[in-house]
Amino acid sequence: MSVGPARRRGLSSEVADLIREAIFDGRYPPGAALREVELAEALQVSRGPVREAIRALEVEGIVRAEWHRGATVTALTLQDVAELDSLRAALEVLAVRRVVDHASDASLGLVEKAVAEMDRARTPHEMVRCDMAFHDAVYAAAGHSRLVQAWEAIRSQVHLFLVTRVNVSSDGYLEQIRSEHRDLAAALRLGNAEGALELFAEHRRHAFEVLTSGL
Repeated sequence: MSVGPARRRGLSSEVADLIREAIFDGRYPPGAALREVELAEALQVSRGPVREAIRALEVEGIVRAEWHRGATVTALTLQDVAELDSLRAALEVLAVRRVVDHASDASLGLVEKAVAEMDRARTPHEMVRCDMAFHDAVYAAAGHSRLVQAWEAIRSQVHLFLVTRVNVSSDGYLEQIRSEHRDLAAALRLGNAEGALELFAEHRRHAFEVLTSGL
């Protein structure tokens, strides 16, 4: 029985989700090869959905495909890191100001809930996921749909950025991240835009400095 286009798209999306999770879990580190045959066998699917999934992840920026090397997990360069950091900074300035000016009590509660979830993180990769969930909550609280879309366009690359950061060093990482995000949430709750912007900038700077020290 043939599989229709819609079913293939659904399957390729599922495969993309699985490969993405494997990258973010550290099972495929930056620079690792993503071989269609091996992935198809491991996931028990044909090569077609794997090929489509890899293309989708390439669009997200977490996979790179070159004719002579095939597909590999993106290994961020210094230029990649600098561009991501500056773009993230620009988006966060708008997000923080919007949250301070417009966020509901319920939205701020979801930001604080994301911080509370960090207490459950036991590994650096789990904490990176919590970090991403916190920033998702901040962008949602901003109440600006196009800003959320802009964040989602770089979200996977930022996640890879943070995974690469913990690969360089995770010394003291878990408690540092908990402490930083408690302060970020508190500043947003207080409605202190300038204080929050300074804390968000410092949070980004820590990650940037650790990551670039290893490149």
